[in-house]
Amino acid sequence: MQKKIALVTGGYSGESVISYKSAATIQNNLDTDKWDCYLIDIHPDGWFYMAANGEKIQVNKNDFSINIDGAKINFDAVLVGLHGTPGEDGKLQGYFDCLKIPYTSCNAATSALTFNKRYTVAVAAFSGINVAKSVHLFKNDGVTTDNILAQICLPVFVKPNNGGSSIGMSKVNKAEDLKKALDKAFKEDEQVLVEEFIQGREFTIGVFKTKGNIITLPMTEVTTKNDFFDFEAKYEGKSEETTPANISEEKADKIRAAAKKIYQVFNCNGVVRIDFIFNELKDAPYMLEINTVPGQSAASIIPQQVIAAGSNLREFYSLLLEECLS
Repeated sequence: MQKKIALVTGGYSGESVISYKSAATIQNNLDTDKWDCYLIDIHPDGWFYMAANGEKIQVNKNDFSINIDGAKINFDAVLVGLHGTPGEDGKLQGYFDCLKIPYTSCNAATSALTFNKRYTVAVAAFSGINVAKSVHLFKNDGVTTDNILAQICLPVFVKPNNGGSSIGMSKVNKAEDLKKALDKAFKEDEQVLVEEFIQGREFTIGVFKTKGNIITLPMTEVTTKNDFFDFEAKYEGKSEETTPANISEEKADKIRAAAKKIYQVFNCNGVVRIDFIFNELKDAPYMLEINTVPGQSAASIIPQQVIAAGSNLREFYSLLLEECLS
């Protein structure tokens, strides 16, 4: 008998545009022989089931159910395709935990932690994982650009501390450009991370769990036509992604080992994507960040890696759902 699955999309942040693209890919690749999928749009105006005929049916938030033609539908599991808040920061996960509904992403604690870039790198460093040196700033805390540059050296990356998709992110090469970059990042968040630039090749790798085993997907090397891997590079074709990456097996093993360790240290579930810079001087991978709800749109990296692994998205999404239901 088919399991009833809620595919959640939308969200309350600027990343909702990516959520809708991810949800379209997931919905088009779900095995309909196994899963009866209902698209749920979590929107600032309300939570709605989006019927195929365009009708919007309100979700009952008391038990996360919907009513169609007088029939109440409860869900066996939730497939999380919502980037940003509340799907990537732990809020929805905590809600589903209260209702005892399983879901395909990391739990509430892991999601909340990894959504905060500064806390993520702090926990990673404490666990012996290589990370870049950084400064954590709060809005209106009075820290000057001189204070920042006394602690870390240019060039630096400036990014909103919470969120993903590289919205509000800048690379700063000159001291006089730092203030503008901070203002841009603070428009997106109350906290900002200024991170020292590490010279090296950028790789990103998908990691997931199936039948209790942690599996790494073929990694991708990212090179960008822009100065760094920003929103345009990620979603508007301004980057080149090579999957599988052309990398020596020795270096690949180091990245895979680091990715598996990170997945364990942060108690991850479902599929996550972990970004690295391979520091050639230290001959070691440095973790940049963990994406607990990685993009699944046509332009996204995880779908590329699943195909490179010799699988397909239909099988992959089934594995994620089966794992969360086990």
